[in-house]
Amino acid sequence: MAKLVVKQVRSQINCPKTQKLGLEALGLRRLGQTVEHESNPAILGMINKVKHLVSVTESK
Repeated sequence: MAKLVVKQVRSQINCPKTQKLGLEALGLRRLGQTVEHESNPAILGMINKVKHLVSVTESK
């Protein structure tokens, strides 16, 4: 499976609780923080919920 690099680019201030929990589940706690995950349906669903707050690139 491919690796995804997820970076938080927008603040979670004034976002619904479910989106804040989604960012926390992805391991993103601060603006500018980067995490790496395996691409699977669960991770892709979490990214889809907060796609306006993060940027996603594929790692080699």
